[in-house]
Amino acid sequence: MPKWTDYVKEARQRGSLAAEFFMVRSTPIAPPERVKEILPRHLAYQVSLQDQHKLVFAGPVSDESGENMMGEGMMIYRADSEADARALADADPMHAEGGRSYTMRRWLINEGHIPEELKPLLDN
Repeated sequence: MPKWTDYVKEARQRGSLAAEFFMVRSTPIAPPERVKEILPRHLAYQVSLQDQHKLVFAGPVSDESGENMMGEGMMIYRADSEADARALADADPMHAEGGRSYTMRRWLINEGHIPEELKPLLDN
């Protein structure tokens, strides 16, 4: 497997979108009551990131059946580096106050239709 940076370079050379984002999967580690207590601060933080154009998408995800809410969330960040994206995730009250833990992965968008209002986020 190639190094990530090599793959991004190859994707750009072949004409792919090659827009890099960071996907955060946020999983509850505290009881549901605690997660609900932190939620208002978490949502306010999300709005602040949205206003700074650092948060592309965010929201809850269902369990695998698609029938139940499990308290998990997913965020897509736009950041200059993985370290910057981790700083955003670490500062989220949901993580900083122990409501959830998270994992992060780089995500490269190579294909797809990008709505006009999201195109500014693709500027590298």
